[in-house]
Amino acid sequence: MAGFLLMLREGVEAALIVAILLAYLRRLDQTAERRWVWTGTLSAIAVSLMAGIIIYVTIGSLEGRAEEIAEGFVAAAAAGLITWMIFWMARQARLIRARLESQVDTALRAGSATALAFVAFVAVLREGLESALFMISATVGAESAINQLMGGVLGILAAVGIGYLMYQGASRLNLRSFFRVTGVLLILFAAGLVSKAIHEFQEAGVIGTIEEHVWDVGILDPSTSTAGQFLASLFGWTPNPSLLMVIGYLLYLVPVLWAFLSMTAAKPQPVPIES
Repeated sequence: MAGFLLMLREGVEAALIVAILLAYLRRLDQTAERRWVWTGTLSAIAVSLMAGIIIYVTIGSLEGRAEEIAEGFVAAAAAGLITWMIFWMARQARLIRARLESQVDTALRAGSATALAFVAFVAVLREGLESALFMISATVGAESAINQLMGGVLGILAAVGIGYLMYQGASRLNLRSFFRVTGVLLILFAAGLVSKAIHEFQEAGVIGTIEEHVWDVGILDPSTSTAGQFLASLFGWTPNPSLLMVIGYLLYLVPVLWAFLSMTAAKPQPVPIES
């Protein structure tokens, strides 16, 4: 589920970018230039895949303390990137179309196919590199790595379908609600990554352990329970967290979730005054 959510969210953002570019070229009657958008898009996907594979193999080749430290840094970096991404989207969502169309206009005026491909490349590459890091954070060291990858593939396929519908103008998806709901879920996932990073650093001896187990329950163990595995992968659940893991989880979750919900709350419409 974590892999599905991550790739669905990132995939929809990338699909939205490509749909905007293709639709604008269609509106300008420049459909012949669409191949350069696809060139930039596919190049960005290829670079993201290569970067993800290199990082995954590098971390996977580590052992012992070095592996724990690397996994901790990846989890912390992914949590920070998720936070930046959801707030960036909350602020910039309404400006994406205008900015992309302006960049397309500039490329077309210059008569540069390379510039047009570069517009798509840069826009999609950001989403692709984020996706690679998120999937690595969800799969490295996880017992359900294959399931996460399968979920990621399904998320991409769903995002491609949504992107096609958006391009055709047939999608009724409320993007504001979609990004708000998935943003909340991703904040919960990021809080779990913060807790995971603390756990890895404690295992490596980088930081100390004040209280080894705040609680230790026998239910929903991710190693034996499907429900526990689901909660662990999506929300960072663990049946026996340390005190610092709980503190880190709450110190991240409470202020970030409050700020995000406040920023994305629907603003009340002014009531017209009758004369």
